[in-house]
Amino acid sequence: MQLVDVRGAEAAEATKISRLLADSIRGSYTEILGEIPTRRLVSTQCSLPRIRAEIEIPGGAPGWLGWLVATGSDDELLGVAAGGVPVPGEGEVYALAVTPDARGTGIGEALLTAASARMRAFGATEQRVTLASDQDPALPFYAHVGFTPLPPTRLTAIRLSRVI
Repeated sequence: MQLVDVRGAEAAEATKISRLLADSIRGSYTEILGEIPTRRLVSTQCSLPRIRAEIEIPGGAPGWLGWLVATGSDDELLGVAAGGVPVPGEGEVYALAVTPDARGTGIGEALLTAASARMRAFGATEQRVTLASDQDPALPFYAHVGFTPLPPTRLTAIRLSRVI
């Protein structure tokens, strides 16, 4: 496991978060969803004004617990996560991305552990994540950390849950 610091994101990191998330989405979904749907996803999820606003929400909005970042010893951004508790008792992982060079080193698990702790502090007893496809390359990671499939809510998504 690589030595990392997981902490709440700072406003000055919004650009790095946006880029890392956009690169991760493009790398994961272009072949699965196609170029245009992937561009739409990046446009919606990785908008710099959106991420900046989400970082700067004082105290968080109802259900929103914020962005987390994982940095290495040289303060390099290695991964990001975002989540919340939109429904009482149910945590939701909204985003989890790790740089390609840092995958498989425990950074994703460190981010998920920190996000889970935040969710538990707000009353979550289980966690969910929605993936864009049953071919999502993150599916093995989520299965490894204990998520199990739920019935799909739409034809192109796969939902997973676990008790935290």
